[in-house]
Amino acid sequence: MRLKSEIFVSALIRRVFAAGGFAAVEKKGAEEAGAIFIRQRLRDGRENLYGPAPQSFADEEDIIRAERRFETRLADVEGEESAALLERERRFDSDLWVVEIETDDIGTLLTLVDQPKG
Repeated sequence: MRLKSEIFVSALIRRVFAAGGFAAVEKKGAEEAGAIFIRQRLRDGRENLYGPAPQSFADEEDIIRAERRFETRLADVEGEESAALLERERRFDSDLWVVEIETDDIGTLLTLVDQPKG
């Protein structure tokens, strides 16, 4: 059984703060199972955007552990580009979460199925 979105987001925010970064919920979604998008703001003002990875990336072990996996949707882009993509996603799924984080390294915070191109 997978963690509720609200619990996952809360734990993510605590881990970001513990690592010396900053995190905030930009948009609160469905508490039980809302999709989660992560906006990583970089020091130079650019952003990376991560979204839920397709189920095809999950193997049996992931299903047993119910681990959330993410994929890079945008890498090293201006904030307006991230905002535009998120707006399109919101029109499709109004129950999604958007979490904004400011940290240099996302590696230990999320399980990525790819590496950012940038």
